[in-house]
Amino acid sequence: MIAKLRGMVDSIGEDFCVIDVNGVGYLVFASAKTLSKLVLGGQVSLLIETVVREDSISLFGFADAWEKEWFATLTKVQGVGAKVCLAILSVLNPLQLAQAVSAQDKNSFTRASGVGPKLAARIVTELKDKIVTVPVSDMAKDINMDMTPQDQVNNYEDVLTAQAADPDKIEDAISALVNLGYQRLEAYKAVNQAALQAPDADMAELIKLALKEFAKKD
Repeated sequence: MIAKLRGMVDSIGEDFCVIDVNGVGYLVFASAKTLSKLVLGGQVSLLIETVVREDSISLFGFADAWEKEWFATLTKVQGVGAKVCLAILSVLNPLQLAQAVSAQDKNSFTRASGVGPKLAARIVTELKDKIVTVPVSDMAKDINMDMTPQDQVNNYEDVLTAQAADPDKIEDAISALVNLGYQRLEAYKAVNQAALQAPDADMAELIKLALKEFAKKD
């Protein structure tokens, strides 16, 4: 099984690239985000997931371990094949995926080709407890994707721990804002930002602080 490839970028297609490793060209499927980091004729090192089926062996490449982990997780959801998974990874980076799952934001997933409302609902439902058990705040934006994979994991766990105090209270505040007419993902961001500012605030205070966050954007 191939786990990593290092070589020259021979060609780049819509959803694939060819990596020349000592004269042997490997066809590697990848997300648009990974492909955008490649330079034709340049050197590249990609992490590889080898997918073996009865009639084919396919290689899927990733710029970092974080994206590769999401690929392995998403493909466990019924209806999410490798190509659909790449479509999702092409529109949502790993941190956006974590945020969308935590916020139960189905609309973010429907932006991907091949993902309809029913499949999007299945994804956020099946992955909520497996991937993100507490909300991920805007603090996650501070995670540098140039970090080593282990540094990414450690930083990400710090973010989750910082938000773990009372997820039910945060969820109730988000639901209240949604009932007021705000989009769920925007409400999610505002409430989490409020929770960072006042971790001991009750639900009513969180809602007030979140509304102030909305006011800043107007």
